[in-house]
Amino acid sequence: MTQPKFAPQISIPATYMRGGTSKGVFFKLSDLPERCQVAGSARDNFLLRVIGSPDPYGKQIDGLGNGSSSTSKTVILSKAKQADHDVNYLFGQVNIAKPMIDWAGNCGNLTAAVGACAINMGLVAADKVASSIDDNADRGICEVRIWQENIGKTIIAHVPLYKDEQGMVQVQETGDFELDGVTFPAAEVKIEFIDPVDSSSAMFPTNNLVDDFDVSGCGLASDSVKATFISAGIPTIFMKAEDLGFNGTELQGDINSNEELLTKLEKIRARGGVAMGLFKEESEAQTSQHIPKIAWVAPAQSYTASSGKAVDKDDIDLVVRAMSMGQLHHAMMGTAAVAIAAAATTQGTLVNEAAGGGELTEVCFGHPSGTLLVGGKTEQVDGRWQAKKVSMSRSARRIMVGEVFVPVDAF
Repeated sequence: MTQPKFAPQISIPATYMRGGTSKGVFFKLSDLPERCQVAGSARDNFLLRVIGSPDPYGKQIDGLGNGSSSTSKTVILSKAKQADHDVNYLFGQVNIAKPMIDWAGNCGNLTAAVGACAINMGLVAADKVASSIDDNADRGICEVRIWQENIGKTIIAHVPLYKDEQGMVQVQETGDFELDGVTFPAAEVKIEFIDPVDSSSAMFPTNNLVDDFDVSGCGLASDSVKATFISAGIPTIFMKAEDLGFNGTELQGDINSNEELLTKLEKIRARGGVAMGLFKEESEAQTSQHIPKIAWVAPAQSYTASSGKAVDKDDIDLVVRAMSMGQLHHAMMGTAAVAIAAAATTQGTLVNEAAGGGELTEVCFGHPSGTLLVGGKTEQVDGRWQAKKVSMSRSARRIMVGEVFVPVDAF
């Protein structure tokens, strides 16, 4: 009997990394199959197969994804073409159930892993890495300047280094920095998002710090609620928890198993995308689930995080919850944390009010897994608000370096 012929698999070098509270598969652009080195269906289909999407079971068993928006991610790195930058960072958010990759935004969490991965891949100049070491201490910090290609922005990662016993410079990955939402401690990586909003763009796309947001037909108690629409880090819609029928201390189990509630939140997100000028029609939100994000805020209050950790209201300034790809995020997206920092440090926004109001330069907010401290600097220039810099600390770690196998007929 003649056996059917099936396409063989090919192997591609890859690095599997945790960055912040996310995980993703990192590739060097030059390692990808030639037809996947440019935007298009071949690249998308290749990455979908790597992650294991689309998967109607929602588990991504046949790929490197783990069945959540936080782990269904891909990154492509290359030498930066922009002057005064070290590495080009392209992020793809892979849809779990649909054959779709959203290239519209950044992943702030995986940003924490980009600098370290770029050094390990040899994309950062060796002399720059070597000169970052303090010879007296055999340690140092390498300032990796990242060009975030999706949004055209500069991000600076401060990557810790050390000299090993052979005198070779290595990225320090272990440490005692604890990040809520991550089980084990690791080395701290400080991240700075420089000018996260174009000077030619509006940080508040409606030109208001707070809007009366028409949510008629979305299933809320009122047809209109207050909202702050902001484009910093990632376009985000902030609302008061109480206006959504929440208290601000929700955990994933309170939201993600309630299909009626998820549908309601998705309708509000789509309506907000139109209000922000991201979509012409609400139906377009179905093809762009990565942006905008929808989040709700409330004044500081005590609660028990998903890990069982007690969060005391006296240790935080406010509580924030945010949706990612149709699900309540288990911690906080890095890009949404940028939006929180920019909004909190701008007097008059709902986020600033929830944090107590006034002139703020940093806030500590409570999320489902614990707390996060973020800093920001915003100012008005010619009557327009601009975020000059947002900073936060994350951590990153290599989990696996090797080869990923993909059937050649998959792309």
